[in-house]
Amino acid sequence: MSLHLDAEALYGELLAGVRGLLEPEAVLVGVWSGGAWLAERLQRDLGLATPHGVISSTLHRDDFGSRGLGSTTDATNLPFSVDGRPIVLIDDVLYTGRTTRAVINELFDFGRPASVRLAVLVDRGGRQLPIQAAFAAARIALPATQQIALDRDEAGRFRFTVRDTQETR
Repeated sequence: MSLHLDAEALYGELLAGVRGLLEPEAVLVGVWSGGAWLAERLQRDLGLATPHGVISSTLHRDDFGSRGLGSTTDATNLPFSVDGRPIVLIDDVLYTGRTTRAVINELFDFGRPASVRLAVLVDRGGRQLPIQAAFAAARIALPATQQIALDRDEAGRFRFTVRDTQETR
């Protein structure tokens, strides 16, 4: 199966969708790493005064015991108070919902937001938890044996790669 998604065109859709989700005092929080790239660009393109935050799922993953901490640089950085703030959580691909659950747990370690709304570039289905995006630029069906990942070039332009995966046990 060949799948071609124009990540830059979908970014334009995401920009419009996030604009519709913003309310007074709202802040953007990008999920490491693709969501963080998107939040960085959205913050700039929307002209938001408050810097965007970055959040990691590492410490709250339900597979932490098997994956461990590893040597990653995906540390959470929230340069604002979360308490009472509307949060727009940004991610590149929504799949099972497990990463979203983990980052929401991480977010609540920093305080109690007024609300949390999720906006994603691509919703690929396959949910294992009751997680739903408030906005998705695209909804696709992708077999569990394939993975879609967002990448960006040196100029900051986005592109997708789709690859077959082999499940290991």
